[in-house]
Amino acid sequence: MEVKIGVQNAPRELSIDTDLDADGIEKMVAKAIADNGVVALSDARGRRIVVPADRLAYVDVTTSVTGTVGFRG
Repeated sequence: MEVKIGVQNAPRELSIDTDLDADGIEKMVAKAIADNGVVALSDARGRRIVVPADRLAYVDVTTSVTGTVGFRG
């Protein structure tokens, strides 16, 4: 899943491709907000993004289609 995170007072969004499903991401974000904690996501390459829940502007979860090359038929 591709996750785009908007952070308050930041000029651009953060983007990460993770193996978590949409429900798992939603639960993680809801728990972080309720606990005033952090949202921490990592991808297959070991990149990790950590955002304080009180700084979240939005979280956009979409099916990842990056990395496709060539024609699809």
